[in-house]
Amino acid sequence: MSASRNGNGPIVIKIGGSTLGEHDTSLSDCVELHREGRQVVVVHGGGAAVTDWQRRLGAEATWVDGLRSTTPESLEVVVAVLAGLINKELTRQLQLLGAPAVGLSGVDAGTLCSPISERIGLVGETPRCNPHTLQRTLDAGLLPVLAPVGLSNDLSTILNINADAAAGAVAFALDAASLIFLTDVAQVMDAEGTGIGSLNAERQGELIEQDVIEGGMLPKLRAGRDALSCGAEVRIVDGRQPHIVRQAVEGEAVGTALS
Repeated sequence: MSASRNGNGPIVIKIGGSTLGEHDTSLSDCVELHREGRQVVVVHGGGAAVTDWQRRLGAEATWVDGLRSTTPESLEVVVAVLAGLINKELTRQLQLLGAPAVGLSGVDAGTLCSPISERIGLVGETPRCNPHTLQRTLDAGLLPVLAPVGLSNDLSTILNINADAAAGAVAFALDAASLIFLTDVAQVMDAEGTGIGSLNAERQGELIEQDVIEGGMLPKLRAGRDALSCGAEVRIVDGRQPHIVRQAVEGEAVGTALS
């Protein structure tokens, strides 16, 4: 079992935003950790639901390096789905399981701010987290559930923020003990399709250069590097596996650990 340099710091868990399956244990693991006295922050995505709503409204999603390109029109859908539908549904589910969950977004109290992307529209590619509201929420014994929308640095514009990038910024700002990315693969894979148990920066760069790692895994790795720099233990794990959150927090050799 390994241990974070930050000991009992908060645990930041990035989950997908779709409705979780009836046998999924991710939220119940979060509730159990909270019940045991650990500070837990859930940062959620919701890209599939946003894409679904865009299609219903006659718009197609476009992606650049794993990040959603966002126009003023599509931003309305992003905010409504992420900060509305998904955030409140996850908050409801956590409360049903027994945790005093509070739904927030990165807009609230300027929790997430970023320059506006010059490549892909109304997107905050390099978010920074002001942890004040999150920390006060944690200190009050609550479990914050954070939607990944935020503000431009001058507060003039709401921005779409990749949930992985948001989770990394939150972990860094809170001096988290652990950052856990839940995904739908067992591990990061190499060129032969073999799972990688531990991935350092040099090997990561090689695999990206070879286009072995691409798409949605890229923002996870970028965000994970930021969290590593503040002493957090970072793992990318298969959220479909029972009690994978608990195993990752306890330092078991699951998924891919960044090193």
